[in-house]
This record gives sequence, C-alpha cells and structure tokens, in this order.
Amino acid sequence: METNTIGRIESNITISPIRVKYCLYARKSTESDEMQALSIDSQIKEMSAIAERLGLYVVEVKRESHSAKASGQRPVYKQLLQEIDQGKFNGVLTWAPDRLSRNAGDLGSLVDLMDQRKLIHIQTYGQTFSNSPNEKFLLMILCSQAKLENDNKSINVKRGLRARVEMGLWPCRPPTGYTKFKRMDQKCELVIDQDRAPFIKQMFEKIAYDGWSGKKVWHWLRYDIDFKSEYGIHLSLGNFYRLLQNPIYYGRFEFPAKSGKWYNGSHKPIITKELFDLVQENVKSQTLQPKSGQKEFAFTKIMTCGLCGSGITADEKFKHQQNGNVHRYVYYKCTKTRDQNCTCGFINEEDLLEQLKNLMDDIDIKTVPMREKIASEVKRFKLFQQTLLGTKAQVTVKDIDIRNYAKFILVEGDIEEKREFLRCLNSKITLKNKVITIL
Repeated sequence: METNTIGRIESNITISPIRVKYCLYARKSTESDEMQALSIDSQIKEMSAIAERLGLYVVEVKRESHSAKASGQRPVYKQLLQEIDQGKFNGVLTWAPDRLSRNAGDLGSLVDLMDQRKLIHIQTYGQTFSNSPNEKFLLMILCSQAKLENDNKSINVKRGLRARVEMGLWPCRPPTGYTKFKRMDQKCELVIDQDRAPFIKQMFEKIAYDGWSGKKVWHWLRYDIDFKSEYGIHLSLGNFYRLLQNPIYYGRFEFPAKSGKWYNGSHKPIITKELFDLVQENVKSQTLQPKSGQKEFAFTKIMTCGLCGSGITADEKFKHQQNGNVHRYVYYKCTKTRDQNCTCGFINEEDLLEQLKNLMDDIDIKTVPMREKIASEVKRFKLFQQTLLGTKAQVTVKDIDIRNYAKFILVEGDIEEKREFLRCLNSKITLKNKVITIL
C-alpha cells in the first residue's frame, strides 16, 4: 500500500500508511453573514485547488443545500456518513467544520466514525483533523461553537422581532393590500399598495353597506375584476375569508398568531375599526357557518355539479292549494362556488330519487358494509316479532336482496340512513342538466 501524505496549510504531516479516499462535501450556507465566498461552486473550486496542491485523492464530490442546524435533516450528509461506514470513503474534504455539523447529533455521528477508525482524516481550508484526541477535541469545540452561534442567532432574531412589533412594525410578509419598502433602513414598514388597497376597501364596504354576501364579493374579485395579489395569485375562497378577519387592515395585529399579544401598527389603515366590526357581524349572520337547527337535506353532501365541480345545495318550497292542502317540494341545484354563471339547472327530489332507484342495478355497492347494516336490521326485526308477536322469525340475511334494500333506504330511510348508504357506493354522483350520473 502506498503512503498518503496529508498536510495542514502551515505544515505537512503523515496521516496513515493506507491511501485516504476523500469525499469533497460542499454545503450552501443559509446565514447572511457567510454569503461571501461560500457558495457551493466556490467551495468546490477552492477545495479542489487544495486537494491538487496537497495531492489528496478525491473519489467523489457531493453537494447539498440543506441547513445543518437540525440533526438528521440532510439527506446527502446522511448518505456520506453511510458510505464512510461502508468503507467507500475514509476522508472528508470540506470548507470548514461547520459545513459538516452545527448540532450535537451530527457531530456525534462524525466522531463515532473517527473512533471506529472508519474516518481517518478531515481536511478543511485552514485546518486538518485526524483520529487523535487533541484534534478530535478541537473539531468538537469548533462544531460546538457553530451550534452556539446558531442558538445565539435564534435568540437575537426573536429579540429583534419583539423589538419590531413593539414599534408597530409587521415582521412577516405583507398582507394583500400592503407592500414593503425595499430599503434595509425601512425594513418591516408596511406601505399601502396603491393598486390593490382600493379594492380591499371596496370589498369590506360591499359586505358592510351594500349587503353583499362573502361569496358574491369573492366572485366579484375573481371573475369581474380579476383581482390578484402582489405575487400574481388569485385569492382562494378560504384566503378571502381569512383576509376579512384580519384586523391589520384597521391598524392592529397579533404576533405571534394566537399568542394573545396585540400591537398597534405604525402603518396607515385601509379601513376603520367600525367598518371592520360591521363586516364581522354581517359575515356571521350569513350562511357561511351552519346554524343550529338549520334545515338538512339528504343529498346535499354527496353530489357535485357535473359542469363546474361545485357542491350541490337544496331549496325547500311549499305550495298552498285552494282546498287547504300544502305540498312540499325540494329542489337540488349547483352552489356555483366555482362558476357564478354555471347552467347546471335544478332537479326535484322526487325525480332525483326515481333516477337513483333506476341506477341502483348498474352501480357497484360495497357489499360488506351493507350486509352488516342489513344484519343489524334483521336482528331488530326478529327481536320485535319474538317480543311483541310471540313468533320466531325465520328471515336470514341471505334472503334479502341488497339492491332492493338500498332502494327502500333511499325512499323510506331518514337523512342519516340515506347518507350512510351512499357512503357505501364505489361511485361519484354528479348532477348535470337535471340528470343524475354515477361515475
């Protein structure tokens, strides 16, 4: 075996009578004070020059952009440790010790490999570490120092955030309707987005003063004026309602979220608190959230519109005849959540049931859940006969046709029974132009 002579930048030393096979490991720094010459390409360039000058045998180059702050979160580094353990490498060439570890877990794995003599040598830009007590101790000190810097940075960042919010500055991404100064001396200062703030104000006013529903305003933003955020994205319906509940628009904010710590913002409000409170009352009075005692319909939660993909809602109508009779009618129609101009049409519940019954013979039913339900019903029926009629029922589950039982449930069952049955279908039910389709 040939001797591999490795050296410090200052002097050369003999590391091992066996040839050291190095892996050049380059990791991108995420810390702003290290963004100088420490990009991955520059690390590889510098360390390759050192390898050539010292005559190091580099087997492979590995690149990684994950942070070394948390233990076990770097896939390339984990692979490097595994390959050292397997004998593919026994040396590491890297820019600095903190490229390898900034936490105790990764450092421990590295030192364990050195103790087992599977990792013979670590070469950095200005230092060398071999399997000697003093050099391992120095390696642990330098990596521990990097961890201390990380911990101190975390404390300093939190302190800086507290200082900013106490000054009324918003430290996160600006909400839609605001933007931020690009200058560093005005960091975290919210300024009104002149292109979007007027629409934000109109949005609140339409709900508070014009009686518009939240969904109507959202459709106006999305389809009538094609409103987009500063990043060129349409507001989803969920984000729209969260925007309505954000008090930052009248000058107050909570930070961190759900912490109970409130601050007065130094930014200019887009709306008044009175307008904000009125919108909250109006939104709560709308049917955005189900009300206690609200009318439930059997098929509203199991069908979708076949044209636009929106959900299906129901409406109840009563017709009074001259003879005093009252007839109740239920109609199902598209909610038009995804397309305000959807032409899906509506269908009477009686027609819907008739179409479902006709489709029962062509759909796939999960027989096991249905048989369990039938067995329970048969057991109750037998118990009723034995207790009240003094007879013993001879009916078994095999005697009952599941599809006929399903048709019975659709017509005579209560809302929960109908939904329970429909959950046993391996199909999607859609309404399109008054026609029920099972896909």
